[in-house]
Amino acid sequence: MYEFIIELKNVSKYYGYGLLGISRFAAVDDVSLGISNKPLINVIAGESGCGKTTLARIILRMVKPDKGQVLFNGKDLWRLNRKDLDEFYKSVQPIFQDPYDSFNPYEKLEIPLLKTAKKFLNGNDKEIIAVVEKVLEIVGLSFDMIKGKRKDELSGGQLQRVAIARALIPSPKLLVADEPVSMLDATLRANILNIFKELKDRRDINILYITHDLATAYYIGDYIYIMFRGTIVEHGHIEKVLSEPLHPYTRTLIDALPSYEKRERFAKEPIELKETELKEFLLRGCKYYYRCPYATKKCFEEKPPYIEASPNHYVMCWRYGGSS
Repeated sequence: MYEFIIELKNVSKYYGYGLLGISRFAAVDDVSLGISNKPLINVIAGESGCGKTTLARIILRMVKPDKGQVLFNGKDLWRLNRKDLDEFYKSVQPIFQDPYDSFNPYEKLEIPLLKTAKKFLNGNDKEIIAVVEKVLEIVGLSFDMIKGKRKDELSGGQLQRVAIARALIPSPKLLVADEPVSMLDATLRANILNIFKELKDRRDINILYITHDLATAYYIGDYIYIMFRGTIVEHGHIEKVLSEPLHPYTRTLIDALPSYEKRERFAKEPIELKETELKEFLLRGCKYYYRCPYATKKCFEEKPPYIEASPNHYVMCWRYGGSS
């Protein structure tokens, strides 16, 4: 068995900006990471516009990178044959931010679940329904609770659980959950997060959890990647990174943890590439240069390497050594 389900090697994705869109910036800039076959909850955390959703879409094969390589079980994700591609779609399942965007408003909710089961599984109608009933029970629902109902007849929390159930039907190895609780109120968030923890602990499912919220990241995660302007600036075991942050940006995120009211407002604000953000994306050296109280000329001119500051705790910052 290959060590990683998904592995990214020096992956970059560029988008155009300006009047004609001719100039380009790296929304994802030279990112390397591996999602192990061992069940873990890996977190990608950063503020809105940092590139984490683009990274998720690359992993889900929704966006093709311009540079680098994405591997699925050791094979190039964009050169898979039909058999391996079918295995990828079965093994890697998405859960998106807004559950109301995940379902057809005119379709009864059991229909997409049954369609998914028929697509990925062999069996007669009775066996297919039994699988759907089982995954609904895993997320605290039942077939009778959703049968005949459309999405607007369920609460946001119930609908997100239906989305998780649909993702579980193919028995995936990896769930890619992009801000899956940001649209829910505080009382419902814990329920969804506990489902993810149980899926990892009892069903050996890997989860890639993408969030701007360090509080939920700490509650759910095992390993964390801190992302800023398309770059992973720090990563390691989550308790180590959040209790002993090394990169100035990680420290800023922790010091500025907002209230739930502010988090809700930030999550719903539209993402625009402002002038300051563009300057940071385009920097040749450290992307955090303009904000960092420790910045030097070298930080502006040269991109810092990853430095293992302590066992399995990595930071991209010249303050911790490295050679040019």
